[in-house]
Amino acid sequence: MATANGPSVGRTPPDTVGGGFAPALKQEGRLLLQMGIGKPSIARAMQLAQAQGTTVEDELLASGEIDETIYFEALAETLKLDFMPDIDAGRVQDIEGLDTQIARPEILRVHHASRPPVTVIVPSLGRLAGLAALLQRTPLLRASLAVSTPSAVRRAVWRAGSHRRVSAVTRALFETAPLHSARITFWGKQGFYAGVALCALVAAAAAVPLISMLILHIVLTLFYLANFLVRLYALVSALLQRREERMAEPPDTAGPLPVYSVLVALYREESVVGQLIHGLNQLDWPRSRLDIKLICEEDDAATIAALEALPLAREYEIVRVPVHMPRTKPKALAYALPGVRGTYVTVYDAEDRPHPEQLREAHAAFTAAPQHVICLQAPLIVTNAQQSWWSALFALEYAGLFRGLLPMLSLTGLPLPLGGTSNHFRTAELRRIGGWDPYNMTEDADLGLRLHRLGYRSRVIFKPTLEEAPTSRCVWLGQRTRWFKGWLQTWLVLMRKPGQLSCEMGWPAFIVFQILIAGLLLSALSHPFIVGFLVYLTWLMLDDGTHAQGWLTFWLFTCDIVNIFGSYAVFVSLGRSRMTAREKRAVGWRWIFVPLYWLFMSLAAWKALLELRTAPFSWNKTPHLPVCHPGES
Repeated sequence: MATANGPSVGRTPPDTVGGGFAPALKQEGRLLLQMGIGKPSIARAMQLAQAQGTTVEDELLASGEIDETIYFEALAETLKLDFMPDIDAGRVQDIEGLDTQIARPEILRVHHASRPPVTVIVPSLGRLAGLAALLQRTPLLRASLAVSTPSAVRRAVWRAGSHRRVSAVTRALFETAPLHSARITFWGKQGFYAGVALCALVAAAAAVPLISMLILHIVLTLFYLANFLVRLYALVSALLQRREERMAEPPDTAGPLPVYSVLVALYREESVVGQLIHGLNQLDWPRSRLDIKLICEEDDAATIAALEALPLAREYEIVRVPVHMPRTKPKALAYALPGVRGTYVTVYDAEDRPHPEQLREAHAAFTAAPQHVICLQAPLIVTNAQQSWWSALFALEYAGLFRGLLPMLSLTGLPLPLGGTSNHFRTAELRRIGGWDPYNMTEDADLGLRLHRLGYRSRVIFKPTLEEAPTSRCVWLGQRTRWFKGWLQTWLVLMRKPGQLSCEMGWPAFIVFQILIAGLLLSALSHPFIVGFLVYLTWLMLDDGTHAQGWLTFWLFTCDIVNIFGSYAVFVSLGRSRMTAREKRAVGWRWIFVPLYWLFMSLAAWKALLELRTAPFSWNKTPHLPVCHPGES
């Protein structure tokens, strides 16, 4: 490529790339020809720029046909300015407005100990003529200017403001909307009320144990029944509704597309980064309109080294998060949010393989939806159900949740407790509501409920993301404990002012929130005791005859039977009703382990209750391995 040895300056070549293009694109094409770039490359870039509403320069750099460093060095030679391929972040002052250069790197002041500061600029082809004219009029300006690349400016700015930024993002939600932050576990009088309730329960159990246990049993039974009925309704809706995702063709989104940002938080994920990049490279979105941020902890040398060893295209950027407590995924996402360039932003996990057309479906859905719909959830599909009964039951659970329960909630306008990945947002509104809470262990569910209480809405889309489920007890238990701890945090955060919450959400949404979150927690915590009660009462009935003494005991026994076995049946039926034939074969007969699975969920819930007191912000990391099995659905 001619630009490797500088631009080829000479007579203006004939207009061989001009026909049918806008004047600005023609001018860019001529300048690129003068720089010695080949005509076929320029012609392809011009066609893409015309279709995408971008510039020839953007498309040429995004194509990978020209190296970013070589290109901007050629611009520096054209302007007769020094070129600075790397910028020492230690010479950049962390001043107000510095963060604007993360998203749009254009100008940066670099200081020196022994000579005047240098202003580093990132020139664009469209402004080249104006810059050249300015330098011709004021030649002394050359001594204080230098050219660098957008990547070098971004790297320097990320590093220069890193400690201030990470400290700010961990405090931001707590300082701007403390009512919505999980930084304080028990807010105001919540701790006092919790203590009073616990003491009252213990005192009542000691004074009138039978009556106390009876009342507690009735309350738990009602919550259990409500949870069962919500999922039964989701099952009926799933069976009755037509499979929209199979019939609907994605709306036509031809024409200029906005920038779409993708955030992936990685920690100790060196084994799956190759698979991740391969999956992201398959996304059907113009490369010049993609902004992919791979967010790593600064001390995670293995993951960073694995990423740097890969041939990452220009849309990728490695963001290093300084070591700062709490060390959580939402803190990493919040740290990267100021650098997001996209009109829309989505979140993926390290092991995810999103459907190539998922971004286009999300964009079409956002375009068609009212402005208050600011979030879309894509379904997550587990592809390793055949590996163990843990992953089989996990796959069944995910099928029921993402393809059964959440679509029902979306259709009825109720709040969606989002999944931790494959949720898409309108970026401006996401920033407006405070982004992710760094202290919440289920930042996804928290964000879905928070946006609903603030008047926004979520919907679902149908292009899936494939991922792996835990295959061992230890990994599953650690992950599920973190989830239960996060749901406890979310419930406590939202219930700081119940009256205000019911007014903000509306009574139907408030009731469903209690059923989905409080009901889930109470059901999990109480499950072994209700099973124990059933076993004990059955033993009494078999020992004393064929009937239970007392009508209340009989009805409690009947309700518990319906709750327990009905919930098992709905869990299995809702999941299987949304699965493909291949998925059902992968799960096979392992659904019979549902009772054992639920007992382990209870163990995770009790562990979460303990951790909420002893380690509220400890993040149980889920390890991932690359896919090594055939037959993805």
